[in-house]
Amino acid sequence: MSKLSVTVLSGFVGAGKSAVRDHLLKHSPNRRIAVLVNQRQGEEARQELVQEKLVTLSEGCICCTLREDLLREVDRLARSGRYDSLLIESTGITEPLPIAETFAYTDDRGKSLSAVARLDTLATVIDAERFWKDYTEAEYLHERGLTLDDEDDRTVADLLINQIEFCNVLIINKIDRISAEEVARLEAILRHLNPEAEILHSTHGEVAPDQILDTHRFDLEATAQAAGWLKEARGEHLPDSPAQGIHSFVYRAKRPFHPGRFWALLTEGDWTRVVRSRGFFWLASRMEVSGLWSQAGGACEVEPAGLWLAAQPEEEWGADPDIRAEVEKIWDPHWGDRRQELAFLVCDLDESVLRTALDACLLTDEELAQGPAVWQTYPDSFGHWHVESHEE
Repeated sequence: MSKLSVTVLSGFVGAGKSAVRDHLLKHSPNRRIAVLVNQRQGEEARQELVQEKLVTLSEGCICCTLREDLLREVDRLARSGRYDSLLIESTGITEPLPIAETFAYTDDRGKSLSAVARLDTLATVIDAERFWKDYTEAEYLHERGLTLDDEDDRTVADLLINQIEFCNVLIINKIDRISAEEVARLEAILRHLNPEAEILHSTHGEVAPDQILDTHRFDLEATAQAAGWLKEARGEHLPDSPAQGIHSFVYRAKRPFHPGRFWALLTEGDWTRVVRSRGFFWLASRMEVSGLWSQAGGACEVEPAGLWLAAQPEEEWGADPDIRAEVEKIWDPHWGDRRQELAFLVCDLDESVLRTALDACLLTDEELAQGPAVWQTYPDSFGHWHVESHEE
C-alpha cells in the first residue's frame, strides 16, 4: 500500500484557509482528495463540498487533545485506498510544528501515522491586508477569545511567527487588497523570516494544486532549521532587501549585560522597527544560567535557556563531536561559552543604532573589573529562573 500524501493548511483566523481549500477541491478533477477539518467549538463545518470525504475534528487542538482522533481518521482514510491526497485544515490558532510531530508519534500500541501516511507539505496562509497590524500589536489570543484553553497565554504574534517559521509554503492571500509596494515589502519580510519556504501570491485563495499537493517538500529536520534568525546566527547571512528597508544581522559580545540597563532597554526601548529577534544573552548577575530572548513583532519573551556549559562539569557536556567542535570555536579561556548572541531582522532601522543601544548595556571596564561577586548585587528585575541542575 502506498502512503497517503498529506498537506497541512495553517494560518491565522480569517486568512483564507477555507478559500484555498475550496479552490483546490474545485480545480483538482483528477485527484481524489480527502479533507480533515479541525474546528474550534462553535465553528460550523461546511458540508456542501462534494469532491471529497469531509471529516470534522472538533473541540480542541488537532495536535494534542485530538491526537488519537487524528491517528484514527488518517489511518482509516489511508487504508481505504480511495484517496490520493489528504488535506488537513487546521484551526486559526493551531501551530504546524506539533501537527508535524504527530506524524512521528507512536502511541502505546506502537501505532504511528508514518506507517500509512507521508507528511508532504506544510502550507501557511497569510492575510496580506491584516498581517502587519496583527503581527505588530502586542495582543494576547485570550483578548480575542481565541485560546485553546485557560492556560493558553500566547500572543497573536507568537502564533503568527510559529506558523511562518515552520512551513514549506507561504501563501500571501488577499493581495488585491493592498498595493504592489506593500506586497513587495510583506514578501521581503516573509523571505527573511523563512528563507526556505516557497512564497505564493493569491487572490480569493486561488492556488495551483501542484504547488501545495504532493510536492515532496517536507523534511522535519530541514524545516525545523529553516527560520531566518537561526540561519543568521549560524553565519548564513541573508541578502538584505534595501528597497524595502529590510536588514538582518547578529549582535555578539564576550562580556555580560548589566541586568538593570538591559532590562530598561527591553522594557522601555523602541522595538517597533524590529521585526524579529532571538538568541542567547548573558547577565552579569546570573553567571550560571543563560537567558533566551525571543521577540516577534509586538510580542517578546525572556526565559532561562539552560546552564552555560562553563557552569557544568565537562562530563555532562555529552560526547557529540560536532557539539564539542562548536564549543571550541566560541570558548573563552576565562568565561567559557558565556556570551551575547542575538539575531535581528529590522525594517527601516539603522543597524548601528541598535548596536549602540546594546553596547551601552554591556558592563563597562570598571564594572567588569569588579568581578562576579559584586555583579551578583546589581539590581535585577528578570525574576526567578528555575533551571534543573546537572544532578537533576
